[in-house]
Amino acid sequence: MAEAEKKGPTPKANEDRGNRRLIVGRVVNDTANAGRAKKTVVVEVVRRLRDPVYGKYVKRAKRFHAHDETEQFKTNDLIEIRESRPMSATKRWVAVRLVERPEAV
Repeated sequence: MAEAEKKGPTPKANEDRGNRRLIVGRVVNDTANAGRAKKTVVVEVVRRLRDPVYGKYVKRAKRFHAHDETEQFKTNDLIEIRESRPMSATKRWVAVRLVERPEAV
């Protein structure tokens, strides 16, 4: 019988696996203050949905803990986050890019 050839990683392994969710939200807490978790930002994502009974549009907000490897994102930045593997008990998202930084007053 022929020897089994060793195969390298499949092309899929080198790409970003699966269809990971991307959402945009505003940073509400960063690591600038003492006592805050390092390399973690808290991102608040606000959705508008239609109330099933009254038909009025209401805002729903949810907060996500996201990994910020370079600690570059500050409070009030609008950033994009991507779903990832669990990094801690509450952190399952990675900060991908800065969408908008508000002007300093």
